[in-house]
Amino acid sequence: MKVGTDGVLLGAWVDIAAANTVLDVGTGSGVIALMLAQRTSTETQIDAIEIDKSSAGQAHENVQQSPWAKKMMVHHSSLQGFHSSKKYDLIVSNPPYFNNSLPPPERARAGARHTDTLPHHELLAHSKQLLAPTGRLAVILPFAEGKAFISMASITGLFCVRQCSFYSRQGKPQERWLLEFALEPRTIKTEKLLLFADDNNRSEDYKDLTRDFYLKL
Repeated sequence: MKVGTDGVLLGAWVDIAAANTVLDVGTGSGVIALMLAQRTSTETQIDAIEIDKSSAGQAHENVQQSPWAKKMMVHHSSLQGFHSSKKYDLIVSNPPYFNNSLPPPERARAGARHTDTLPHHELLAHSKQLLAPTGRLAVILPFAEGKAFISMASITGLFCVRQCSFYSRQGKPQERWLLEFALEPRTIKTEKLLLFADDNNRSEDYKDLTRDFYLKL
């Protein structure tokens, strides 16, 4: 599982305020969980679940080699089969979003990109069950899928409270939504983020958001 811009964006953008218990759904190589471990206090407990066995093993190795191994646990599990006595202050996911396209040949890559193993309505329903009363769910999705996800979430009883529209370049269509949901409706905080400035260098806003996670930026 390669480290991509989507995972870096979500791990850097999500609000970690009062996040004492965190769940990363579909952790892949563990990048988002590790970013959140870097950002949160030593007392924060982070669970990361991954349905693919080899990816879960890779995530476990990455966690064990990190400075935050004591606060993290990787579970080889689907979200549907995951059981925890905890309620989570924050659930994060870079979820699959392809519904009707031909899956890639690699099983792990297919599971990471296609909704067969984690349909969005199941992500929402299980997240709602696992959230603490003041907990939040945060995801990153393409534009069309994100709009549909917001509508589906409101039906489930999760309400969008923060959203960031992400663009690769000025004048290009919006590529991603960064979204946070809560169990109670409130005024939505809206943001905008641009990856590249006019000079083809990363924008200052993107640098400010992600500089703690790049060796060179």
